[in-house]
Amino acid sequence: MTEPARLPATLLPSSEPRGELRPLRKVLVVQHVPFEPLGTLDRLLRAHKIRIRYVNFARVPDAVPDIGDCDALIVLGGPMNVDEQQRHPHLHTELRLIEQALRQQVPVLGICLGAQLLAHALGAAVGRNPQQELGWHRVRLTPAGLVDPVLRHLGADSAIFHWHGDTFALPHAAQHLAESDLCAHQAFRWGRLAYGLQFHLEVDPPLVERWMRVHRHELELCLGPDAVATLRLQTAHEIEAAMARGAALFNALLEEFGWRARPKALQFGHRTTGPIPR
Repeated sequence: MTEPARLPATLLPSSEPRGELRPLRKVLVVQHVPFEPLGTLDRLLRAHKIRIRYVNFARVPDAVPDIGDCDALIVLGGPMNVDEQQRHPHLHTELRLIEQALRQQVPVLGICLGAQLLAHALGAAVGRNPQQELGWHRVRLTPAGLVDPVLRHLGADSAIFHWHGDTFALPHAAQHLAESDLCAHQAFRWGRLAYGLQFHLEVDPPLVERWMRVHRHELELCLGPDAVATLRLQTAHEIEAAMARGAALFNALLEEFGWRARPKALQFGHRTTGPIPR
């Protein structure tokens, strides 16, 4: 397990952030490799008219991003491990970025590797899971997950797509929200500012096909020579319901992170009039 960083005293969670979260209008997205994009989250963010600013470490490995005027941070998945910071120095940069976001009361969503980085930034150890978890596996909500304003949209027990070999310990004071047979820590919430998801709710059929193509050798080593055909059949059976659950969960997450519908402008003839300030 990767040795955890010391939890900064200034980052102790609370049920309420200090003051109101600022309206969610712009998000900073950390991407590690071309084949692990936002997926369905991209369409959802654009439908909510949330601007997306990317930092792509595959293209600019020496980038030093800053939260700046962004209202939330999303850290995506990738094939590297948290303990490979010497080989991938940007991982250290990301840990500092996550800390910066949380200190500034900017909400953070971590997905797969992003969840592991989030947990580690909060002081938790990260290391190998007892077994690789690839493809469709059932995820169960814990009692805390069943009443969580975001995770409850997943349903008590549902098939979700996975692709990971590492796992995280729970950060201090985090709420354990979900588990599976192969991985005890599938999701956590830290106060109101951070969610870590080990699984992939952002996938759609083209993205699953892309991962099967990129990771075919790994998939067949783990699940056997018929793994691609089996996974393709499972995806056809599970993907529609999983995408619906993902849309519901991500919509709830955006609201939890501060998104609110903008008041509609009023149109009179050729003029567009905005709401009267109070």
